[in-house]
Amino acid sequence: MWGVVRVGLTVAVLACTGLSAARSDDFPSKPITIMVGLAPGGITDVTARLYAEAVSRSIGQRITIENRPAAAGALAAAAVQNAPPDGTMLLVFSGSQHATVAAMGSAPYDPVKGFSFITLLFNSVVAFVVPPDSPAATLEALFELGRKRAGGLSMGTPGLGSPSHLLGARVALAAKAPLQSIHYRGGAPMMADVLTGRVDFGVATLSTSRTFLMDNKLRALALDGETRWSGLPDVPILAEIGYGNEKVANWFGVAAPAGTPPAIVQKLREEFVKASRDPELQKRLAENGTLIATSTSEEMRALMVEEVAAMDGLVKTLGLRQQ
Repeated sequence: MWGVVRVGLTVAVLACTGLSAARSDDFPSKPITIMVGLAPGGITDVTARLYAEAVSRSIGQRITIENRPAAAGALAAAAVQNAPPDGTMLLVFSGSQHATVAAMGSAPYDPVKGFSFITLLFNSVVAFVVPPDSPAATLEALFELGRKRAGGLSMGTPGLGSPSHLLGARVALAAKAPLQSIHYRGGAPMMADVLTGRVDFGVATLSTSRTFLMDNKLRALALDGETRWSGLPDVPILAEIGYGNEKVANWFGVAAPAGTPPAIVQKLREEFVKASRDPELQKRLAENGTLIATSTSEEMRALMVEEVAAMDGLVKTLGLRQQ
């Protein structure tokens, strides 16, 4: 009996292998969906749409963005992990958030084994922002306010485990400023509460906060970047004010379900890397302080492995948990 089953399984495996090869040859033969685990309007969503537009033009196939802003991106990640590995369901995500949610022990996905990694897409630049009427003129003044106030500061983030959340928490921890983190389902809904002063400050990407900063509806106290941003030349970077060691990974990338045929992964990588060279995409990302980054599939996987290990320690240090 078991011999018959083994033969049957072997035939089935060979059949699937042949099917995968066939699909690789004519890929993509049907529309592609890119899952985003955050709300529309934030950096992940906006940049995913820019890439989707460029890749769609190149391959002559429709690419749809689907937002699932719940459980800090876990539902979107699980949907992609469990999708057929044929390259038609992809995930655009933050490496640190992808790893952090998993490190908290409640994620319905495996951040490494569940995916075939395609390429990095970009790195984000993050700003510490306050409403225009905030009494804090500097980041240190903001933290001093938190140290004196009962209950400390309230900080808005675009999601639990996002680079913005982790950076803000690490910097506040180093400053010994009591902090309550308020997590939203993306950068856009977070900004609404920062603008109205419902939270003391927000940690947001330049992509999300740039327009408000330029219109003087928000003030930036510091940026996380290698150099000052030309759009805000008077705003210091964290390294200039004593927080240069409080870094977190700020990379974002795209992945497919584990088991996606290598030929499809390679085809997708070629298309996303090609899109990164599109002048219009480069212009729009640069305007938002977003830095394009690409990688091989193997390099991205190695970064993900490193990030999972790093976030496991940070989750314990910060006492993070799902809310």
